[in-house]
Amino acid sequence: MRCRIALLLIFAAACSAQEKPQADPVPRMEQIIQSYLADHAFMGSVLVARGGKTLLDKGYGFANLEWQVPNTSTTKFRLGSITKQFTAASILLLEERGKLKTDDLVKKHIPDAPAAWDKVTIFHLLTHTSGIPSFTSFPDYHSREWETMTPQQLVDWFRDKPLEFEPGTKWNYSNSGYVLLGYLIEKISGQSYAEFVQQNIFTPLGMKDSGYDSNAAIIEHRAAGYSRGKNGPENADFINMSIPLSAGALYSTTEDLLRWEQGLFGGKLLSPASLAKMTTPFKEDYAFGLGVSTRNGRKMIAHDGGIEGFNTSLAYYPDDKLVVAVLANLNGPAAGDIAASLSRVAHGEKVVLTSERKETALPQQTLAKYVGSYELAPTLTLSITVEDGRLIAQANQQPRRTLFAESETMFFRKDANVQIEFVKNDKGEVTGLVLHQGGQEIKGVKK
Repeated sequence: MRCRIALLLIFAAACSAQEKPQADPVPRMEQIIQSYLADHAFMGSVLVARGGKTLLDKGYGFANLEWQVPNTSTTKFRLGSITKQFTAASILLLEERGKLKTDDLVKKHIPDAPAAWDKVTIFHLLTHTSGIPSFTSFPDYHSREWETMTPQQLVDWFRDKPLEFEPGTKWNYSNSGYVLLGYLIEKISGQSYAEFVQQNIFTPLGMKDSGYDSNAAIIEHRAAGYSRGKNGPENADFINMSIPLSAGALYSTTEDLLRWEQGLFGGKLLSPASLAKMTTPFKEDYAFGLGVSTRNGRKMIAHDGGIEGFNTSLAYYPDDKLVVAVLANLNGPAAGDIAASLSRVAHGEKVVLTSERKETALPQQTLAKYVGSYELAPTLTLSITVEDGRLIAQANQQPRRTLFAESETMFFRKDANVQIEFVKNDKGEVTGLVLHQGGQEIKGVKK
């Protein structure tokens, strides 16, 4: 149920530079994907389409390793937080039908809501600005994710927790907020969340291979989920699919997600006014279930997802109607990394793979200048140290990563397509760094 926001996938993507558009971008796209397969970092399905033309639509690796069943373009994957855009669209459909307003207070529809929610609106839930803490961050989350829970029980799990901030004043990703939206959809529509999405989105858009995932049901062509272990892929941990609900419980295929993007942005589902609301960011480049930002000068509307055994990425570039969907049944950053790289190749930009980078040796005194702490965000610090003649980077309590020099100021990782560029002032003093990730640049100030 993790989101697209770059800081949640630190060190997860490639750096790019401009070049002339390729006559046929597909061979380079295949080369990029194959590099992740060779590193045993990816299994899944990939689709790239521009306008009405599909450029790439294939499966890679296995949907089931034990039976060696290959992934295909119609393999079904858990979406994780890509689910949130379907939840947001469902809320807007109810608004169009006069059942609610996005600026309604939650208390209007849940009269017994706790006093702490008195100022929380549906808009706040949609934009992750409610202040309601995410239940997936609770200490007891992993010990309870095997339980079967009703929507009411899920809401009861977090309803009495204090808010993290005054509603509307800050942004913090909250799966609780999106579960609460699903609870509202059920309460207002009189249908289950699964029924509402099926009848009002999937069926009208012809998405026959999409639905609400289940631990019990037999779902044809569903991929098994895996995580990366010390000796290779392992079966992913169990999660009861009643837990993620409207925050992350849907499944789909890359081809159905293309139908979704074409339907959503083609005016087949929402009115122009509703679509405008859904794609207008409020804080931290986040709109309604979608991140809306600029990547290398192009508008991008996207969201990533992560759930046990699966990582996903779906991006839409409205200027040229480019859709990039990557669904992986092996946990790790590859889905988002591949999606970012394929987008750049489709736009005629250069993508440099880790295997194509050249390492250079730097003297110890040069490396020593980079040692220190760099603040990437109020709650995220990247520490740089030197060990055995190499720079070591560690973001908060995340694993330590070795950096290799490509030039005096540019460093890269060999186990992920990531670059860190150190910044100096006029006096030659190191004042900060830039983390190149997923086509974005995240600046860090040296403390």
